[in-house]
Amino acid sequence: MNPTALLTRRFVLAAATSVLALTLAGCATKSPSLAETPPIVFVHGNGDTAALWQTTVWRFESNGWPRERLHAIDVPYPLSRDDDAKAQPGRTSAAEHMAYLKAEVDKVLKSTGASQVVLVGNSRGGNAIRNYIYNGGGDRTVSHAILGGTPNHGVWAIPGFREGNEFSGTGPFLMALNAPKNAAGDEVSGPVKWMTIRSDNNDKFAQPDGVWIGQKGKPTNVTAAGPELKGATNIVIPRIDHRETSYSPAAFEAAYRFITGKAPQLTTIAAETQVVLNGKVTGLGVDPAAPQTGNFSNNLPLRGAQLEVYATDPATGARTGGALLRKTVGADGQWGPLTVPAGSPVEFVITAPGYATTHIYRSGFPRSSNIVHLRAERMADADKGAESVVTLTRPRGYLDPARDQMLLDGAAPAGVPPGAGVASAKVKPSGGVRSIAGEFNGERVVGQTWPAASGHLVFLELTY
Repeated sequence: MNPTALLTRRFVLAAATSVLALTLAGCATKSPSLAETPPIVFVHGNGDTAALWQTTVWRFESNGWPRERLHAIDVPYPLSRDDDAKAQPGRTSAAEHMAYLKAEVDKVLKSTGASQVVLVGNSRGGNAIRNYIYNGGGDRTVSHAILGGTPNHGVWAIPGFREGNEFSGTGPFLMALNAPKNAAGDEVSGPVKWMTIRSDNNDKFAQPDGVWIGQKGKPTNVTAAGPELKGATNIVIPRIDHRETSYSPAAFEAAYRFITGKAPQLTTIAAETQVVLNGKVTGLGVDPAAPQTGNFSNNLPLRGAQLEVYATDPATGARTGGALLRKTVGADGQWGPLTVPAGSPVEFVITAPGYATTHIYRSGFPRSSNIVHLRAERMADADKGAESVVTLTRPRGYLDPARDQMLLDGAAPAGVPPGAGVASAKVKPSGGVRSIAGEFNGERVVGQTWPAASGHLVFLELTY
């Protein structure tokens, strides 16, 4: 553990909250007016889901933003093509991605009656935002564009190397987006207001070496400044990782300031007295042309899946009573709504043909959410002989042993490299059915082991 790095990280993520708490102590919270709260459309990254915006939405709500003006889209096929010009099962082209975003913006404008929206995107989501604004009419419907960790100059910029890919800095897609917009050579133009958020050096997709793209030792011709755009407001936050450029408290604070011109009153999340949850159950796809490549993410409903939900003991992970919900998922994939005990940890259990029985343990929910999306998982061949298989997963960030304090089953997670490059860690515990805990920078999720031989997988899912 690097104490200096950890202290820096904690300061960056908590400083705004601490200062504001002292400044605003004793003051009444005043919600902003509708004129000050334009609709916001959140666009997730490559292979991700709308669920990653959960804590960001909560932070906007905690500062008075109306829930109905916060919309996180869920791209059905969120992965980019290997070559953007060539159709690939279960993946979207840049044009298809942009068309989906345009349709979602149109829905939000119609439902809210607003004339413009704010677009906030992480990683590949920023590609769709830029494409929509310049090629899909978004220059008229977008007031602000905020891009977190978007590889605006590529994950690599190597002439002749995979230039048909959407993430090639020397390929036609990004070269066209980055073409100078004026005599000063700006890469953005009005009337849209532009901001980028990046890490100083800890974004796995903005690295000078190709280690994270399977090209260790090969220069990428990209630096940590790759996500910046000339002419935009470019924000640098020390030690945040690729996903934290969008989903961290510090990224929220920067976005809020950019949209409103003032600091948020809270970067923490205000609790609600009644918590109602909903979301979608999804599965995994297999490329029929290359089944050996394994499963890939999609955000399609897993119709017919069975879901059970239980409240659990925060100390042991054991169920504290009968099921709060038992439901067979329909064509829309929705599994709720369900009122859960405020702050109580929860276990979600998904069963579906072709999948492992998937146990997802979460720490208590402070607020309601309709994007608690749940994915059924398949067991890897290498795990079928284990007594139990438990994965600690962090959807809104990565795991960095040089930066973070973390434990899995009482020990430092094995096989997690430094540099914020992986978002999960796996352990295969023995000892029968028992409690097992995952800890990460103060958040603790406790579950129970379940037998892999009977087709069970366990996930300790971090919220923050």
